[in-house]
Formats: sequence, C-alpha cells, structure tokens
Amino acid sequence: MENKTVPSYFYFTLLKGYENVRILYFLLTIIAYFFIILFNVSIILVVLKDKSLHEPMYLLVSCLSFNSLYGSSALFPRLSVDLLSTTHTISRPACYTQLFVIYTYGISEYTVLTVMAYDRYVAICEPLQYHNIMTQRKTFLLVLCAFSWSVFCLTVGISISTRLPLCGNQIPRVYCSNWSVVRLSCVSTVINNIWGYFVTVTTIFLPAGFILFTYIRILIVCRKSTAEFRGKALETCLPHIICFVTYSFATFSDIALSRYEPGQIINVIVLIISLEFIVIPPLLNPLIYGLNLPDIRRKILSMMISLKVALSY
Repeated sequence: MENKTVPSYFYFTLLKGYENVRILYFLLTIIAYFFIILFNVSIILVVLKDKSLHEPMYLLVSCLSFNSLYGSSALFPRLSVDLLSTTHTISRPACYTQLFVIYTYGISEYTVLTVMAYDRYVAICEPLQYHNIMTQRKTFLLVLCAFSWSVFCLTVGISISTRLPLCGNQIPRVYCSNWSVVRLSCVSTVINNIWGYFVTVTTIFLPAGFILFTYIRILIVCRKSTAEFRGKALETCLPHIICFVTYSFATFSDIALSRYEPGQIINVIVLIISLEFIVIPPLLNPLIYGLNLPDIRRKILSMMISLKVALSY
C-alpha cells in the first residue's frame, strides 16, 4: 500500500548532477537577475518620473515591468541559494508561497497584455474617443482586475492542492510548479485538473482570442488609412505583438513540459523550458519597449546622460 503523507519539505531533483558547474550557473543566475532588475526598474522610474508618460499605454508598460520584478523575485534569490547548496530542499509553506508568486506572475502577464491590447485597439480604432474611454480611473480598474484575477485563480488552486495527500516529495524542477506537486498525489486529482483547465482557458485561450480580435480590427482600420498612420500604429503595436508571441511560446512550452513524466526528457531541456517563461519575458520586455517606443527611449537616454554627469562630479 502506498504511504499517504503530508511531507514537510520538497526536494528539487533537477539540480542533482550539476555540482561541477554550479558556480557557473550561480554566476549566470546572478547576472540575469541583475539585468532584470536594472532593465525593469529603469522603465518604471522613467514612466513614473515623467508626467508626459502618464498615459495608459506607458502606465501599462510599467505594470508589465512591475510584474516581471514580482515574478522573478520568487525564482532567482531562491535558485541562487539552491545552486550553492547540497540539499536542494524547500519547506512546504515556502514551496506553496513560491508557487503562488510564480503563477500569479504568469497569469498577470497574460491579463496585463490583454489590457494593453484593448488600449491599442481603442487608440487606433476609436482615436477621437480614446481619452474619454481610457480614463485614469478605467485604466486603474482594468489593471486591478488583471492582477486580482490571478490572485483569485491561485488562491483557489492552492487551496485545492494543499488538501491532497502526497506519496512523495520529489519535484523534477528548479522551483515549485503546481502540476509537479499535484502529480505526487495519492488520490484522484480530477478537481485539480478541472480547475487547471478552467484557468488555462480563461487566462490563456480567451485573452489570446481577444488579442487576435483586436489586431484583426486594427489591421482593417490600418488598411483604410494613410501610410503615416499605419507606420505610427505599427510602432506602438509591434512591441506588444513581440511580447505576446514570445510569452505565449514560453508558456505553451512550459504547459507541454508539465504533461511529460520525469525522465522522459533530458534534464538540460527540462531546465531550459521550465525557466523560459520566467527568465526571457522579464529580460526581453523592457528591452523591446525601451528600444521601440521613442518616448521611453529618449527618456531613458536622458536619464543615463544625467546619471553619467552626476557621477562625473
């Protein structure tokens, strides 16, 4: 008979076997986290400091950067410690806390990108009504709903998962993932699966469908407009499209990975795919917006020049 327990800790098995290169991975982790903080804090400071950027589009960009800082904070500090450790264990409360932060980050990324798509849709398809529709109050409520939905989904999901009796404590990841914990259950996980499918549909497929709809409408409007209008529309939409496609690819890779049994895929591929959606978007998003949106690019360059002058004295 299987031993039904409630383990007080979990063990990350994916870190086993990398002892010879753990210093290298530790340095790469620290460097990646440093640049995530640098890039995203720069975007947030520029948007908050300059009143000319207090527009819905730029405020939503700063929300995306805030979410990147929030999600990466649950991975990199803990991963850095684990890489220098020989035990690779995490307590049950810490595991569920890490799981909550990482997956609220993941869901919020999609919901914020959805709000950004709506903002671009209104700006391009209803330009005369834009400021009446996208008021500061409405922008705040949309952002609040975007983050609140992720908190609701994870609160329900974790409350279901914590009640499961588990027959093991080994997680084949470098962080706590929901499905890795659920699959340790000694009993049926039908309710968890149903809730997981519901969250996937409402936070991935429905937003993706809405974003696709907004861009179809935008393309129709651009087709009937001047070349100058199309150029400006592309300039503001291209960063969002790149961020959405990149994050969608990373998310679907992680979902596909969770359906494979441990040992079916070599560890290095599991490591890359499992880290992709937490590492690449936080690094890439601020670079995309910082380089492609002229207003943000100019403000960042101005801030860098001012900082250089201040340091020279």
